Amino acid sequence: MNKLVCITGLVGAGKSVLSDYFLKNDFKYLRLGQITIDEILKRGLPVNEANERFVREDLRKQHGMAAFAILNLPKVEELLKEGNVILDGLYSFEEYKVLKEKFGDDLAVIAVYASPKLRYERLGNRKVVEGDTNVRNRPLTVEEAKSRDFSEIENLNKGGTIAMADYTILNTKDLDFLQAQVEEVFGEIVM
Repeated sequence: MNKLVCITGLVGAGKSVLSDYFLKNDFKYLRLGQITIDEILKRGLPVNEANERFVREDLRKQHGMAAFAILNLPKVEELLKEGNVILDGLYSFEEYKVLKEKFGDDLAVIAVYASPKLRYERLGNRKVVEGDTNVRNRPLTVEEAKSRDFSEIENLNKGGTIAMADYTILNTKDLDFLQAQVEEVFGEIVM
């Protein structure tokens, strides 16, 4: 069985940086929350924090708190046939439980942490990437980032995924500091 590695953490913590490392090391990639962006665009809405929250919460009202794991499960299973998979953006504890029940010891969860102050600074410095139709890395104001933090913790049960992570990486310094931790965790997972 190939490995499924899920990255969790609050917005701006560095989930995409970790995912990119695994992607460069032959893991297949799936962004769990891409469903949100796709649904926003399908509904003809602008991509912004308010619409993302509305759609995220609406999808969970329709499909339950494990919605994103359940809706992405066929994609995950197909990708696992091809090799190891990095899943960017594990949110709710219910999603964690669905994936843990399905994949057991073949699931590894990595939490990435950075302080709110550092994350908000990073998010404010992000630039819109021209042609990024997935809207993967976009800037957020401090107010938008705080609002998203509170929503993810209070409404999406994200604290549980962070608490149950198999590994925690601190993204509190420079890229070399982060890279060393990622390489160590990667080595443990693929052994």
